[in-house]
Amino acid sequence: MTFNNEFYKDKIILVTGGAGSIGAAIVRKLLDCDVETIRILDNNETGLYYLENSLRSNLVRTFVGDVRDPKRLKRAIEDVGVVFHAAALKHVPLCEYNPFEAVQTNVVSTQNVIDAAINEEVEKMILVSSDKAANARNVMGATKLLAERLTISANFYKGNRRTIFSCVRFGNVLASRGSVIPYFESQIARGGPVTVTDPEMTRFIMSLDESIDLVLSAGQMAAEGDIFIFKMPSLRIFDLAKAMAEECASRHGYRPEDIEIRIVGKRPGEKMYEELMTAEEAEHAIDQDTMFVLNENYPESSAKRVESSAYTSSLARQLSIDEIKDLIRGHWNTT
Repeated sequence: MTFNNEFYKDKIILVTGGAGSIGAAIVRKLLDCDVETIRILDNNETGLYYLENSLRSNLVRTFVGDVRDPKRLKRAIEDVGVVFHAAALKHVPLCEYNPFEAVQTNVVSTQNVIDAAINEEVEKMILVSSDKAANARNVMGATKLLAERLTISANFYKGNRRTIFSCVRFGNVLASRGSVIPYFESQIARGGPVTVTDPEMTRFIMSLDESIDLVLSAGQMAAEGDIFIFKMPSLRIFDLAKAMAEECASRHGYRPEDIEIRIVGKRPGEKMYEELMTAEEAEHAIDQDTMFVLNENYPESSAKRVESSAYTSSLARQLSIDEIKDLIRGHWNTT
């Protein structure tokens, strides 16, 4: 998947949640696009400090602030061309136990960004969403589904304002902050056990580079109401644990056979498999080779229409243990 750097040339870009794994990667990639300025809005002062020092670019402007604050958003979004809204609460168990905080950040704050984008007549706003929004069964997924609906619906009531609102729906991003791979490695570094919720649980997986290419391609391609869904393989969490034990144990002074894999049961809100697109949504999607584009306005006669079947991690191509090892090694070689 490729995107055209020319689309972002000379634009002022705002990235909310820019100190997070996805937001920071968006910023780094945009620095290669001859942008005028990249504004980074985040409430993580320390994260912003370290990101700014690692980038060392005079194109970056850091804004300490919260997407819950409409006044701060108003100032951050002035004269912006494209907004990537990546700020969110993303951890399923934490959202289960702090549901209203998840609503405040993932739902109310998304509306704040939408309102600011409309008022400033931003060219495009792209919401970074999650596979958990499809057939949502937990608080995090429900808030992301609402964020998607708010974003797509903004296309209908913006009046004659020019802003295009669109979404990108992700699977799990390899080794992003707080994700399962660094968690498993920390357990292996202590000699185990590696805790797996259920041996048959599956998840979609994609590299950080792939996810950012998807986001920036969506920014370029987005039409009103589009939801972009990247095609990706899946893996069994048990296979990931086994592959990581075999790959990581020696790095921490252990043998793979020393690392116990312990089954601990599902956590609150967890699903056995993830869905990136439901069967009902597939009725309104087209196949764009490396991704699906979902839009309820697509006519039934659209070319490359998707068959009406759900796109789930239990049915997608599953990586073998050797392929998972290659994925892990590839990540190490780029970090």
